[in-house]
Amino acid sequence: MRVLHTSDWHVGRTFHGRDLLAEQETVLTGLADIVTNDRVDVVVVSGDLYDRAVPSAEAVGVCGRALRRIADAGARIVVTPGNHDSGPRLGAFGEFAAAGGLYLRTAVSDLDRPVVIDDHHGPVAFYGIPYLEPEVARQGLGLPELRTHADVLGEAMRRVRDDLGRRPGTRSVVLAHAFVTGGEVSDSERTIAVGGVPHVPGGVFTGVDYAALGHLHGPQTLANHLRYSGSPMAYSFSEARHHKSVWLVDLHSSGLADVERRTLPVPRELAVISGELTEVLVDPANDVHEDKFLSVELTDRVRPVDAMRRLQARFPHAVHLEWRPAGGHQRPQRYPELSQRRDDAEVACCFVTDTRGAEPTETERGLLREALAAVAGKEPE
Repeated sequence: MRVLHTSDWHVGRTFHGRDLLAEQETVLTGLADIVTNDRVDVVVVSGDLYDRAVPSAEAVGVCGRALRRIADAGARIVVTPGNHDSGPRLGAFGEFAAAGGLYLRTAVSDLDRPVVIDDHHGPVAFYGIPYLEPEVARQGLGLPELRTHADVLGEAMRRVRDDLGRRPGTRSVVLAHAFVTGGEVSDSERTIAVGGVPHVPGGVFTGVDYAALGHLHGPQTLANHLRYSGSPMAYSFSEARHHKSVWLVDLHSSGLADVERRTLPVPRELAVISGELTEVLVDPANDVHEDKFLSVELTDRVRPVDAMRRLQARFPHAVHLEWRPAGGHQRPQRYPELSQRRDDAEVACCFVTDTRGAEPTETERGLLREALAAVAGKEPE
């Protein structure tokens, strides 16, 4: 059997305020081509199908079309929710979806009830372990003494192994959404530290042929049978160097045989550049970045006025801006102390100087005085 391991689709996510639905649909519907070209039998999604517990109608539409394309290409699909998903909403109409080859394993009570799919070697059991927040999961597991992520996931895997032990000769794949020790994080993952230390040891996943992990957005191999596929697209500039991909997992008669990487298309590249604003705007070397999502670090001594608008005139997809003046910028002012020995206009002017790196002009000083007078209900001096 050939399995395509994916996770963290995050359909509906934005990138610094930019809508990504078109780019997401391009990448996700393209998974159907891998299914066709590599004769994939089952596609798994290990959590965070959506970016929100209540996704928009547009996000649901994109996700539905992607799943339909994958199914039409000949694969069955197994999905479990992540920390961004709502398990009950995702699992609605799950019994009906299964009739069309889409299996939703979204409830704690179902984590040891596998989806069993046969090939010519026999059955393969797919266990979906949804994201287990300890406070909620310990109640669902009926064991209130469990406290940590490692506790609840350890109990989940114990139940999986118990069920697998009653299925002699059955190969196994576990879908789990968790932060496994040794994984490398990026800036776009939401913390799962609520409810205790978020890490779980990789040894929890012993006794199964393959563990398809989700949550971390970079593709990673923790052991041959224990891998993160990562997100299909970059969702933060910390992922600019990631090579987004999915894992192609082959199961033979005795278990795991081989795992190969299949890289995914990049609908819009990411880049980070730095320099003074005028230099960034005129440097011909930056021509290659004009169609990329761009993060710009400005090193001007004085914070440039209207910098983002000027950048976007040349780089339409500039979405992030930081001001880091060369040599650093000291912020020595302590405003509670200043307010005790200066009038409001002086404090306001000092604030402008401190945050921009240059004193306000006479026109700006006049505007500040007028604003302060308006707040006080007086005529400006």
